Amino acid sequence: MAVCEVCGNDYTLSFEVRTVDGSVHTFDSIECAAHKLAPICDNCQCKVLGHGHQVGGQFFCCAHCARAQGHAELADSA
Repeated sequence: MAVCEVCGNDYTLSFEVRTVDGSVHTFDSIECAAHKLAPICDNCQCKVLGHGHQVGGQFFCCAHCARAQGHAELADSA
């Protein structure tokens, strides 16, 4: 068993996530993994769980939020 680094639960089905920078994280749920690792929208501060948008070093959950921050060129659908 391993302890989740977010909630502290000692769980038999915990899992590890290895990130591109080589760090290793242990979680007991996808929810805890998202809480710790997901980027945060620079406009509305929600967790970006889908593809989202990235422009100018900023992360956005949707084109609406990107446009609200002055990035008019982005759209949610092609």
